[in-house]
Amino acid sequence: MSKYIHEIRDPIHVFIKLNSYEREILDSRPMQRLRYIHQLALSYLVYPGATHRRFEHSLGVMELASRVYDIITDFDNIRLDSIRELVRGNADEGSRKTLRIAALCHDLGHLPFSHAAEKDLLPEGWNHERITIELIFSDEIKSILSKINVQAEDVAKIAVGPDKYSKYDESCEFTIWESVLSEIITSDAFGVDRIDYLLRDSLHTGVAYGKFDHYRLIDCLRLLPKSEKDSTEPTLGIEEGGLHSAEALILARYFMYAQLYCHPIRRIYDIHLRDFLQKNLINRYFPIDIDEYLKISDNDIITEMIKAARDESHPGYKPAKYIIEREHFKLLYQRNPGDTKTNPGAGEAIFKATCLEFEDSNVRYDTWREESSKLDFPVIDNDDNIISSLEFSKILEDIPLVAIDFVFINRECQIEAKKWLNENRQSIIAPKKEKSS
Repeated sequence: MSKYIHEIRDPIHVFIKLNSYEREILDSRPMQRLRYIHQLALSYLVYPGATHRRFEHSLGVMELASRVYDIITDFDNIRLDSIRELVRGNADEGSRKTLRIAALCHDLGHLPFSHAAEKDLLPEGWNHERITIELIFSDEIKSILSKINVQAEDVAKIAVGPDKYSKYDESCEFTIWESVLSEIITSDAFGVDRIDYLLRDSLHTGVAYGKFDHYRLIDCLRLLPKSEKDSTEPTLGIEEGGLHSAEALILARYFMYAQLYCHPIRRIYDIHLRDFLQKNLINRYFPIDIDEYLKISDNDIITEMIKAARDESHPGYKPAKYIIEREHFKLLYQRNPGDTKTNPGAGEAIFKATCLEFEDSNVRYDTWREESSKLDFPVIDNDDNIISSLEFSKILEDIPLVAIDFVFINRECQIEAKKWLNENRQSIIAPKKEKSS
């Protein structure tokens, strides 16, 4: 007799269980392609263990999504009548099934090497979420969903969330319950996508910063009004007893961004990869035809990079050589508080001056800044009062923004460039104003 429940071993969640129709989705072309998409792009050139893929992350997100669903829909965990009525009217096996499939499919549209060059290598109006939607609507996935009476639209909406889906279909509206289900996956505070990638990236890179007590965190998650007991807008919040676990999650995210995701050498490899792909792709963009898109993975790009690094006539020879032979550009300048106090645009000023001195082809610039570091979510205290997390936690109020400004220089120019920058740094950052006559 064939098995209905299948088990997959996982280094984070030990065993991930899925049933036969979930297994059929797992075996589909869009899902199997994720076996060949690195979670952290070329980070394995800096952290050798970072060879994990989007495939296992997607399984982990599905596992965590159902755990969170079971906690927040358990009547023993609901202390407010308005939330109890919402759950009673919406929580059923069908919504749980749709959530799990959406979680499994949430990353289907990732480009080769994930986020490394998405912004520059897709046509205007396209991103990996839109490609995810297109893949969920593909004949292969839709035919599997039809067997179990699940609508592809429901899966796509929950997988990418209201903000991303509305750009695909402006006329679409989310019910309150669909927003709740989507938040389980995509929430900035407690989304299981974030929970899994922090734990998984931490494990595979050997960086301890991303670890936190996710068991306690999930056990304390609650569906709460956004601000007051009578609010009709529920969101994911937490019981007072789980607040330290929530703080640990958000601190883990801060440290992982500051120490890992924004590591300068990791970032310059992303830039070299983008440069290679722009020179190598037809019309500089990835194809958005689904059949063609599914044929492209990291393996294809790596193979082409190895060929290019051996052929000086190849248009992508230089960036390929920088990657394959690990001759990446070196860090010349990085953001620091003293410079930004004098000139908030210090990094860009140094980049422009360096380009004039050493030619554009020898210089690269990377800048990124968080929009906000403060996450405001509801906390329910022991007396059933709903309180903002920012009022409850001094730690969450004081978490700084992550911001980077890196200027990189071709290593052939490094010694000369460092000497030049030491001599001219202050005049570049704070040029003297000419006296008016």
